[in-house]
Amino acid sequence: MTSERSQRSEGSLVRALGTWGLAASIVNITVGGGIFRLPSAAAAALGPAAPAAYLVCAVAMALIVLCFAEAGSRVSLTGGLYAYVEVAFGPLVGFLTGVMLWAGITAAMAAVSTFFADSVAALIPSLAGAHARSATLIAVLIALAALNVAGVRGANRFNAVMTVAKLLPLLVLIVVGVASVKAENLVWHATPATGDVARASAVLIFAFLGVETALVPSGEVRDSSRTVPRAIFIAMVGITLLYLAVQLVTQGILGAALVGQKTPLAEAAAVALGVPGRTLILAGMTISMFGYVSGMTLSVPRMLFAFGRDGFLPAQLASVHSRFRTPYVAIVVQTLVVIGLSVSGSFEKLAIIANGSILVVYAACCLAVIELRRKKVQASGTPFRVPFAAVVPVLAVLVIAWLLTSLTADEWKALLVVFGVAVIVYVTSLPSRRAAAPAQAGST
Repeated sequence: MTSERSQRSEGSLVRALGTWGLAASIVNITVGGGIFRLPSAAAAALGPAAPAAYLVCAVAMALIVLCFAEAGSRVSLTGGLYAYVEVAFGPLVGFLTGVMLWAGITAAMAAVSTFFADSVAALIPSLAGAHARSATLIAVLIALAALNVAGVRGANRFNAVMTVAKLLPLLVLIVVGVASVKAENLVWHATPATGDVARASAVLIFAFLGVETALVPSGEVRDSSRTVPRAIFIAMVGITLLYLAVQLVTQGILGAALVGQKTPLAEAAAVALGVPGRTLILAGMTISMFGYVSGMTLSVPRMLFAFGRDGFLPAQLASVHSRFRTPYVAIVVQTLVVIGLSVSGSFEKLAIIANGSILVVYAACCLAVIELRRKKVQASGTPFRVPFAAVVPVLAVLVIAWLLTSLTADEWKALLVVFGVAVIVYVTSLPSRRAAAPAQAGST
């Protein structure tokens, strides 16, 4: 299904994303609003031993992203993990995986959009009213959609700028805050229990999620067999070091007072830098969320493009703008969906949809690596092969299964609803896809 139509649609896209541009997109999406809140949650679970949970998460994500790197080096179609799984296991499994991924990251995008509107209202009280808040949110989402319709090169440069802007306040806190760190606040009073580390890691792992979204525009990446693995490794090493440094500095400054803080980094900055420091971090939180939404606006619509390209959804979603050569219909539709969810839903409701589904997709991608090797699938160039190739995908799936044990009953119910809707869409679109197949064969 993806062969002829995929090549025609993919060939009209611009391969403009390089290693550093893709790495910046990964950092931009992964380092979202969570880093401004997670230190207090980690401290509540493990106290001064909180950095141990970050290391566990880093190891778990290392196993997972190794699989992403190999899959991305073998499959260069737009759609990211959805495309990887579809090439490996066929359209049914690929589509079910893709819908779960799209639902999860769309809900996450909408949830962060609501937090962004709240943070703007905190900085500018005149925008705190319900109507003003909604108007601000809608205006920002429409502006980002217009930027992405205008071209992936401009959107990519903008995302790189936003990555620098969002990281600057964090780096200032780390560098300046070191002087205010009290060594006694970092001393372990006891070795944490394994169960406590596991529970804390299950929460913190979501701070590392985002690679799957940044990889969706794979059809617009230059030399994917080299660019994808390099960008992933650069981004994940930087993210892990950043998270550890933020946790250590914040814990070192606030100590036991860190537990329960709603804005822990802002409170640490207030101690180290005074009121201006607190304002700087609050502004940084707003910029971080804006950068996250910006990166999502670049990546997520390409999934709808891929669904339309492959005949699961209306073909109009695979339309490419004649001038800008971007999937403009998919961008517009995605933006309207996010606006609807953001304006009408709360973060808590949206998070139920996002939780769990992405981890299931991760497991499918890790299994897909094994199948892609068996089929000897590869894009141009020599594909990346993970170290300890026979073991890493299996270990990654086991880690994901362990993390999924932390899901609540409501999250499992939401997961089943998304899965059920995906099956209905797949079955409903089957006649039209079968009718389209002979026509495509006759045109070759």
